[in-house]
Amino acid sequence: MKKMSFLDKLKNNNEEPMTQKSKKSHIPFRLNLLFFVIFGLFVALIVRLGYLQIAEGQQYVQKAEESSALKIKSSAPRGEIYDAKGNLLVGNKANLAITYTRGKKVQAKDLVPIANKVNDLIHVPADELTERDKKDFWLANPDNLKAAQKRLTDADKTDEKGNKITDEGTLYVKTVEKVTPEEVNFDEHTMQAATIFKRMNAVQELNTAFIKNEGVTQEEIAIIGEHTSEIAGVSTGMDWDREYPNDTDLKNLLGKVSSQKAGLPAEEADEYIAKGYELNDRVGTSYLEKQYEDVLQGKKGVSEATLDSKGKTITQTPVTEGKKGENLKLTIDMAFQAKIEEVVRAQYQQLLATGNAAYSDGAYVVVMNPKTGAVMAMVALDRDLATNELTSNPLATINKAFEPGSVVKGATISAGYEQGVISGNDVLIDEPLQIYGSEQKSSVFNKVPGNQIPLSAEQALEYSSNAYMMKLVLKMMKTDYQYNMVLPYKTGDPTLFNVLRQTFGEYGMGVSTGIDLPGESTGLSNKDFDSEFAPMPGHLLDLSFGQYDTYTAMQLAQYASTVANGGTRIAPRVVDGIYENKEDGSLGELKEELKPKELNKVDISSEQMQIIQNGFYDVVHGNGIFTTGKYMQGAALDIAAKTGTAETNVGEHVTVNSNVVAYAPYNDPEIAVSVILPHLTSESTRPNQSMVTAIVNAYAEYKAQ
Repeated sequence: MKKMSFLDKLKNNNEEPMTQKSKKSHIPFRLNLLFFVIFGLFVALIVRLGYLQIAEGQQYVQKAEESSALKIKSSAPRGEIYDAKGNLLVGNKANLAITYTRGKKVQAKDLVPIANKVNDLIHVPADELTERDKKDFWLANPDNLKAAQKRLTDADKTDEKGNKITDEGTLYVKTVEKVTPEEVNFDEHTMQAATIFKRMNAVQELNTAFIKNEGVTQEEIAIIGEHTSEIAGVSTGMDWDREYPNDTDLKNLLGKVSSQKAGLPAEEADEYIAKGYELNDRVGTSYLEKQYEDVLQGKKGVSEATLDSKGKTITQTPVTEGKKGENLKLTIDMAFQAKIEEVVRAQYQQLLATGNAAYSDGAYVVVMNPKTGAVMAMVALDRDLATNELTSNPLATINKAFEPGSVVKGATISAGYEQGVISGNDVLIDEPLQIYGSEQKSSVFNKVPGNQIPLSAEQALEYSSNAYMMKLVLKMMKTDYQYNMVLPYKTGDPTLFNVLRQTFGEYGMGVSTGIDLPGESTGLSNKDFDSEFAPMPGHLLDLSFGQYDTYTAMQLAQYASTVANGGTRIAPRVVDGIYENKEDGSLGELKEELKPKELNKVDISSEQMQIIQNGFYDVVHGNGIFTTGKYMQGAALDIAAKTGTAETNVGEHVTVNSNVVAYAPYNDPEIAVSVILPHLTSESTRPNQSMVTAIVNAYAEYKAQ
């Protein structure tokens, strides 16, 4: 072994400390790196916390508040309905109410002690409860539920395949069946408690129902207020009922509102819920109340409810007040409506007295503004044939249809223009028509075979020529009349039926008028061309002079309006505008005026429309021997009109529909009128014309006031 020199030893001594030093310095470096990483993480955490507190702090606070403060909505009164002069027709009557708001996780068993306590405090009349209602109340008691469940057999707990039933709903139904009649033979006091329970149990989480909303006294309000801590969720409030301060025959037109008990109509529930409604919300269910639901429905109030750990409502504090719905003002002045009904009733009573209305359904009249579509009066008297009692039913003017007779002839001439078979005041020969295989068809004034009378289009309207209208149809078939001819038109062919009906529809006949009311009838027309009852070619001739399809009084009024204003079909409407509320809730400022709604224009020239208007004028003011409307001469305003007599039957009795469409004054029309007097035994006294004259005179008097 080689000896180490002094220098080697010295060298080795010098190297060892360096190695040890390097090893010692390596450990602090790792620690420093670890400390640096930890420090970086702390900095990142502090930055993140700062960002959450400063930048997003308000958002998280809001979320926390929302989770602890639950919002509950309550209904507000509906808007009111007024007539054209601002007289209240439909209002709201405020009622004191006892309410229940259901908290979260509240089960039926939790409601029993509350229902019993409320029953001890106030008087709630018992409902007509079903057996199931009473059993549900009895089973809501946990002890009773256990007792009934013990009665379930093994067979009760298995399905048809022998599998164990795990569905609680199915087991509950079987448990209900185990409750005996004796166990639900309640006395009156228990029935009242069961009624309260049913009303409370019907409401969903965080919704409010009325325990009592009729006949609530101030004393009961005070008693409930004193015991709110003992009856979680029960509170006091207000409810309302629709009231009708002015006795009006328009009540059925105004419509109805559902009760809270009924809530949303089942067939429309999904649609309403999609709009934000609750199942127990009250909504319009018919006519104006339904048509204008979005306007009349109030804006719900919002309260903040505090719940305990079990989800029961402890306190309920108002946050925003509800807002009453907006109001409607109608186009109908009740004073004018009443006057027109007085006229119609008096004249119809005369028909009854003379026996002319022995088989008649009643009388149906519409008065409207031909320029705006505003309905001024809807009068319908339905007659009970057994008692002669007359019932006011304005809705019958839109949902009862009758054969119109010759009033449609203006539209038939219009179809002739549209099809190009005549172009102006063309002359055709009026004569009785003998079609092969059918009875003679003729005008009333010309029934003698072979007797020929040349008539212009205007004269055809003035004299009410059936032959003129039938010859227009023959021309549409591309043929001329020959005695005992076979019509060149196959049974079951809808072509010309559609042609006539399309033109009639341009005037409002056989189609929806567009009125702002649901439930309108479009009349009756045979469109089943493929059946054994398909319309025959001869029926096409009948259609041309109003002896086939049926129309309502509203459709005929729209027809008269379309002629009166020069060919523009305007939708009739019964609402004039939407109004705000004053501070007291009454009719406020106008929010939206409902403008006239143009549906279409008749597809003829202004010169051709003038010929039809001239014909309507001559119906009343002509001096021919066959002029049909002379009984309307001498009215307070110049009338233009078209009369119509449709041959009908009631059983074995031959009857007629005595109808008329009219407008006045002729040179600047302000009103259009339709009158339908169905199934009279005679119209020798021209009751349709007498009624129109009286209506026009009543309007002139009303206008002068």
